[in-house]
Amino acid sequence: MPRRNSKGRDINGVILLDKDTGLSSNAALQKVKRLFFAKKAGHTGALDPLASGILPICLGQATKIARFLLNYNKRYFVRGQLGIATDTLDCEGQIIRIKDFTQLKTAQIQTTALSFQGNIKQVPPMYSALKKNGQPLYKLARKGINIKRKARTVSIHNIDFLDYKNGIFDLEVLCSKGTYIRSLIADIGDKLGCGAHVVELRRIGFAHIDISDTIKFCDLEALKNDDFSQLDTKICKSEDMLPNIHNIAINNQQVVDICYGRKVRVEKQSNNLVKIFDENAVFLGIGVVKNNYLQPERLFVS
Repeated sequence: MPRRNSKGRDINGVILLDKDTGLSSNAALQKVKRLFFAKKAGHTGALDPLASGILPICLGQATKIARFLLNYNKRYFVRGQLGIATDTLDCEGQIIRIKDFTQLKTAQIQTTALSFQGNIKQVPPMYSALKKNGQPLYKLARKGINIKRKARTVSIHNIDFLDYKNGIFDLEVLCSKGTYIRSLIADIGDKLGCGAHVVELRRIGFAHIDISDTIKFCDLEALKNDDFSQLDTKICKSEDMLPNIHNIAINNQQVVDICYGRKVRVEKQSNNLVKIFDENAVFLGIGVVKNNYLQPERLFVS
């Protein structure tokens, strides 16, 4: 069983949480950390309190792979309301504009939504965790301060138009990191001339992870026992979260060198990030190969 002390257990791996609506990502993180009595934890890719769905929670040394997970594509189910614009771009904000949408036809709404596929310029919302001089934008927004934000290029790989009825339209969106679905829905509404906001948002895909791979917090709670044995079966291996990074195995002497921060020569490899394993197939962390030399990037060793 993983070592345990008054500060928590030394456990490493990832919990694939299906976050509930109404809970902030940090609140979800703290609940999982306490439940597993983990010494250290972190999440990857925050979800708005309004949103539900996939939120990987990294425990222990798995927090070292969090930044690599952030680069992966995400898939969302989103439900938008036409005719009403809000300051937060979702249903939790204050209404700032109402316009008639009843003249719009389903085909027009679908064509407009699909026109956002590809690389697009998107202005991040004020109600976001982006920072200006160290201050999150949402805190400034709550004070009535509006900061000019630069448009950023994001990739909308695919949009599936699912349904439209009485001003409500449903989409499934596959997008790159850094995409704000609230901004996408608002931009669709603006292009239609009536405005729109998000009324439901669910992350249903994250890299190779599907929503069916996740577990809700209430189901995790049901597994709690004195020795954590049932809970720990829900911890995924860190290396399994990075399927697009190739593996490399090194010998025992190279392990020593890598652990001291020295680069080691390896057989011909492409210049790229790699997952490092020892001779016993134990995952050591992330490295980078350049000109046939491997150097450590983030190691899972103390």
